[in-house]
Amino acid sequence: MFGYRVPPPDRAMLVSGGKASGNAPFRVVTGHGAFVAPFFRKAAFLTLAMFEAEVNEPCVTKQGIALDVKAVIAAKVGNDAASIVNAAQRFLSDQSQMPTLTGRIFAGHLRSIIGSMTVEEIITERQKLASEVLDASKGEMATMGLIVDALQIQSIDDGGLGYIAAMAAPHNAAIQQSAQVAQAQAQQKAAEAQQQSLRQQAQYQRDTAIAQAGFAAETQAAQQKANQAGPLAQAQAQQDVIDAQTVLAQREAQLRQQQLVAEVIRPAEAEAERVRILAEADAKRTEIQAAAAASNDRVALDQALIAQLPQIVEKAAGALANANVTVLNGSDGLSSLVSGLVGQGLSIYDSIRTDLARDADENADDADKNAAAKDSTAPDTNGAVPALTAGAVPPARQRPGRDSQR
Repeated sequence: MFGYRVPPPDRAMLVSGGKASGNAPFRVVTGHGAFVAPFFRKAAFLTLAMFEAEVNEPCVTKQGIALDVKAVIAAKVGNDAASIVNAAQRFLSDQSQMPTLTGRIFAGHLRSIIGSMTVEEIITERQKLASEVLDASKGEMATMGLIVDALQIQSIDDGGLGYIAAMAAPHNAAIQQSAQVAQAQAQQKAAEAQQQSLRQQAQYQRDTAIAQAGFAAETQAAQQKANQAGPLAQAQAQQDVIDAQTVLAQREAQLRQQQLVAEVIRPAEAEAERVRILAEADAKRTEIQAAAAASNDRVALDQALIAQLPQIVEKAAGALANANVTVLNGSDGLSSLVSGLVGQGLSIYDSIRTDLARDADENADDADKNAAAKDSTAPDTNGAVPALTAGAVPPARQRPGRDSQR
C-alpha cells in the first residue's frame, strides 16, 4: 500500500514529522508496520543487531607490572523504546560509531579495574575481572541505549617481562611432574597391559596348542579305531565261528556221551545186573538146596535117633539091671525110675540133635562164603567185575538150622 512501511525484524523504524508521543522526537515502530504519509512523514531505520567491539589496551596492575590485555565485547541496542530513542539520538546518523565508542568505554574501565588487582588475581580470576568491568560500564552503556550481551578476556601478556612465566614456573614444574608421573604411570600401565596381553597371547597359544593336540589325539584315535575296525570285525567273526564250533563240539560230545551211555554203559550195566541176578539166583538156589539137604539130613537123623531110641533106653535099662538099685517106694518109685531113664534118653537125643544142627549151620555158612566169593570174582561180558547199583541190596539168605526150626 502506498505509504505503508514495515521495518525488518532486526531494525527499528523511526517515524518523524508528526506528533510524537512523550518526550521522544519521533515515533518508534518495531515488529509491525505503520503508515507513513508521503511528504509529511519521514521514516529512518536503526539496527538492533548485535555488534562486536575489541579492546587491546596496555594496563598496569596493582603491583606496577604492565600487562597487555585483549578483550571482546558483544553488545547491541536495547529492545525497549527508551534504549532505541537514546541510541537513535546518538548513532542514527553514523551507526558504525557504536562499536568504537563501546570499545573505548570498556578500555577505560578495564584499565581502572586491572589497576586495583594483582597479576595473580587477574590470571586466576578472569571472570571476576569481566564482571567488575561490566558492572562499571553498565550505566554509561544504558545512557547510550546499548546493552552488553558478553565480555570475554582473550589474553593477558606481560610484554616479555617473564613475570607470568615465573609465576607459572612452579605450577609448570608441578604440572610437568604430574605429567611425568602420569606419563610414567601410563607407561607402566601400558607395560602391564602389554605384559598382560603377552600372557593372554601365551595362554591362548598354550590353550590352542593343547586343543590342537587333543584334536590330533582324538583324530589319531578315531583313525586307529577306524583302522582296527576291519581286523576287529574279522576277529569277532572268527571268534563267533569258534564259539559256534565250540558249542557244536560240546553238543557232539554230549551226543557221543549219550550214545556211549545208551550203546555201551547201559547194556553193560544191564548185562552186569543180569549176571548179578543170575548169580544171586544160583546162590539162592544153592542155599535152598543146602538148606533142603540139611533139613533132609536132620529129618533122617531124627528118624535114625527115633529108631535107635528104644535101643538106647534098653541099653540104659540093661545098665540099671546090672546095677544094685533098691526101690523104696514100690511101683511109684519104679515108674519114677523108668521116667527118669526115658528123660535121660531124650536129653541125650536133644544133645546129639543140637550138635548135628550146629555142624549143618557151619557147613551152610561155608557154602555161602564160597558162593559170595564166586559172585565177586565172576567177570561180566566185557571182562569187568560188575558192581551193585546204588540202592540195590541183595536179598537176605536164610540159613537152615535152628532158625528154620524156630
